[in-house]
Amino acid sequence: MRGRNAIDERTDDHGAERRTATGAADGRWLTRGKDGRLTAYALTEGGMLRWTEVTPGGPRWTGPDFLPGTHLGHVTVVQGADTYVHFLGRRAKPRADGGVDVDIVHAIQYQTGRPVTEWRSLGNPHKDRAKGARFGVPVGAVNSNGTVHVFARNAGGGLMMRREDRKGSWEAWADLKGSGLGDGIAAVPTSAGRVEVLAPTRNPVAPHWYQTEADGEFHQSPNVPLSAPADGVVGLETGPDRLTYYWNDTGGNGIVAYRPGSWAIPLGGAPAPSPVAALRANLDGYDCTVLAHRGVDDQIMLAACVSENENQGLWWSPTGEQAVSAPALAVDALGRVVLAVIGKDGALYVARQRREPGLALETSVRA
Repeated sequence: MRGRNAIDERTDDHGAERRTATGAADGRWLTRGKDGRLTAYALTEGGMLRWTEVTPGGPRWTGPDFLPGTHLGHVTVVQGADTYVHFLGRRAKPRADGGVDVDIVHAIQYQTGRPVTEWRSLGNPHKDRAKGARFGVPVGAVNSNGTVHVFARNAGGGLMMRREDRKGSWEAWADLKGSGLGDGIAAVPTSAGRVEVLAPTRNPVAPHWYQTEADGEFHQSPNVPLSAPADGVVGLETGPDRLTYYWNDTGGNGIVAYRPGSWAIPLGGAPAPSPVAALRANLDGYDCTVLAHRGVDDQIMLAACVSENENQGLWWSPTGEQAVSAPALAVDALGRVVLAVIGKDGALYVARQRREPGLALETSVRA
């Protein structure tokens, strides 16, 4: 990417009424649909913005389309193997007495570029309004059976979960226990159908929950003795039914990689307070993990290594692009790594892997 020399290839322009993004959505906000087209999602006043590739592999985009959603402070994007895109929002409605009523809401996009369903409330497990107002930001995971799992910390710092049953109805909120949890929880499905959860805390430990089978009960393993992650944890399946977690470490180690049962691996970098983006991709015939993060100067940094070989070291390279929030990574229909950011002007910028060895990126495109 080459910063503000980016090419502008917008396919529609709403003129003075054109909305701008205030930041990227949470989660994997750059998705690929069943038809191969990429879609990007960001937050804006009163809802979300959506950009969609015109044809698989780009480079032209449509949008942004406005997806209304009032009182949404956070929206997390989750995609299942069926390519349905799920949106999990934290809605805080102001009350006349100055307080707020908080609930978790859910919407679905079934096909690329098609309308999104209405927001449906999943409620709030707290009956007490004061406690309910402290309910956390939702994250989610969709397993190989298509079961949607929603997780959030409760007012007491424990982990709550709500999920669909096998008939598609929502079960009641379940208390998975824990204490001292913050937002930025990682909920990750594996190819075996299991879901794992790793949660940041205010203490130098990270509670870890796991299933032994798809749609099974959750068990809590001993806390991981690690420095408290800053601004959230991101998980990625880097081997068969095996996850690696990445975060910005408050202990001064920059980005850190961790696989349950092993030691944390410092990866360096000087990240700003925002989550890491992680992607598994084929680079020059090797199974690799690609990482991107926002630096302290707001510039996006990129690195790659052979999957599960982080201890051999990796090198962070500047992309030349600045962003207001966390970047996103995806593989497009042509097999190229794609990096997306929300620029300081509130627009979407996209850079694709060059057709040459390595991970060099083309000039960024303003969608």
